[in-house]
Amino acid sequence: MAGKKTARVPRAAYEQELLRLQTELVKLQEWVRAEGARLVIVFEGRDAAGKGSTIKRVAEHLNPRQARIVALPKPTERERTQWYFQRYVEHLPAAGEIVLFDRSWYNRAGVEHVMGFCTKEEHQLFLRQCPIFERMLVEEGILLRKYWFSVSDAVQQERFRRRMKDPTRRWKLSPMDLESITRWEAYSRAKDEMLVHTDVSEAPWFVVESDDKRRARLNMMAHLLGSVPYYEVPPPVLELPRRPPSTGYERPPRDLQTYVPDHAASL
Repeated sequence: MAGKKTARVPRAAYEQELLRLQTELVKLQEWVRAEGARLVIVFEGRDAAGKGSTIKRVAEHLNPRQARIVALPKPTERERTQWYFQRYVEHLPAAGEIVLFDRSWYNRAGVEHVMGFCTKEEHQLFLRQCPIFERMLVEEGILLRKYWFSVSDAVQQERFRRRMKDPTRRWKLSPMDLESITRWEAYSRAKDEMLVHTDVSEAPWFVVESDDKRRARLNMMAHLLGSVPYYEVPPPVLELPRRPPSTGYERPPRDLQTYVPDHAASL
């Protein structure tokens, strides 16, 4: 698909397929629970590549007690003295859980390296240790899926412009995001080097073309579902009980409670 112009997925077809895939994701979640499996999904890519919106759609109908999103802030002074992978390890799933990393340990291969937040030695150490770390996760039985969302420079800039004009999305745009425009080639070189060292057979990278966000979401979800040998777990048989007869309870007068004003009535 790289370099090819494709028609945008029509909204009706997108919404129909999105619901189907989300339904399958719920089945996947139930399989993870029933089998005691552990699933880690890493979402990486450039700023405005569509990672966050894809994560939102993946998690939309999942049980937040079983499937959680991990988006760590910058490390504290104490965390900076730890082994680099240490603060990520504590967020790995237990049996029956799914963890979606909205950015991950790959910060060191990207923004930290390009922006000078780590030393060259720390960066090189990461590239050596990361495949070992991920092989350990896989050997432990964790299902690890890594997705790189690839966006063109023109589309990225257009998304930045829209964020600047939209008050509901302005918070998504940071000075660091704008800095990435002037360092486009540096980020490209960092990504290429990262893939050379960490695209290993035990934990391969899967690239998602994301100039069309609808297409990217559907492609990523379909690939994830196709990569896990899940099956539909029969749901428990539930029966709605009859409401017992009244024992004389009476609701207190409404004027004894404070109600939210009916704003909707003014529309």
